[in-house]
Amino acid sequence: MRRLTVTIGPAPPPRLDRALARDAPPGEGLSRSRLARLIAEGHVRRDGTVLDSPSSRVAEGDALTLDLPEAAPTETRAEAIPLEVLHEDAELIVLNKPAGMVVHPAAGSPDGTLVNALLHHCGDSLSGIGGERRPGIVHRLDKDTSGVLVAAKTDRAHQALAAQFEARSVARRYLAVTHGIPDPAEPRLRGLPGVAWEGDCLVIRTGLARHRSDRQRQAVTQGGRAAVTRVRVLERFTGAGLVECRLETGRTHQIRVHLAHAGHGLIGDPVYGGRRRLPRHAPGAAAAEAFARQALHAETLAFDHPVSGARMAFSAPPPADMAGLIDALRG
Repeated sequence: MRRLTVTIGPAPPPRLDRALARDAPPGEGLSRSRLARLIAEGHVRRDGTVLDSPSSRVAEGDALTLDLPEAAPTETRAEAIPLEVLHEDAELIVLNKPAGMVVHPAAGSPDGTLVNALLHHCGDSLSGIGGERRPGIVHRLDKDTSGVLVAAKTDRAHQALAAQFEARSVARRYLAVTHGIPDPAEPRLRGLPGVAWEGDCLVIRTGLARHRSDRQRQAVTQGGRAAVTRVRVLERFTGAGLVECRLETGRTHQIRVHLAHAGHGLIGDPVYGGRRRLPRHAPGAAAAEAFARQALHAETLAFDHPVSGARMAFSAPPPADMAGLIDALRG
């Protein structure tokens, strides 16, 4: 148990939880939800009196004592799964996630996930996220999307990284292989809602929400959460293209849904790719038909280090299956 004293500053919010969220030292990484649990569990006191209601009133100059329990072990099992680590320090870890690995345990995937692997790899170097000894997942990649991903090892890193994703200051570049090639001269694209060209960049701005009839899918909708993807063609093949996608937002399945909306779904995507096939005579047609996942790879991730503030950038080349597909399409 560690003890922390927080002195309430001028013009405090009327509620205890909001005052603590404002005045607690940023380096402690105490989120509103973590503070709410500490209050509910009786770990906040003023002059020896327990304050167990988040709505308790506080005044300027109040010295509040917080008892911070050691991070509790998580119920998720640690598993010795190999990881490709691109960078690791006391605050965070950056990985190249393989295709086929789920990021977080869920009902259909209770083990074998990235979190299971991180619990084993990081061990005691995890200081705890939200009072639990576990890695902090601040963004995800779909199971069958490969590439660069960052996870937090401390509460303060988790909050700082999450804030950067929210502020859209994190740079993310993906490589994708599409059916067909986005073309500014294509009349259909010029009249498609939410789609516009800025020079040679196809910009897709739509709302995204769960599909009305299939809750496992996302769909373009006027009432959904704002999503912006910028697409640029890197290489042209017969019936297919290699494109880069830069995200301004990070919605579930965003790139896959947006490219399908533009009529250029990903090769191998069983959900949004449709039933399109390359022309029989096209180089790589057989490789595209046999490709067993969406052809999407998170190539680059850049962000500010949550403690030092230094800009950090990490890259990973496409894995062997996607590199082989691209080579086959080149003929």
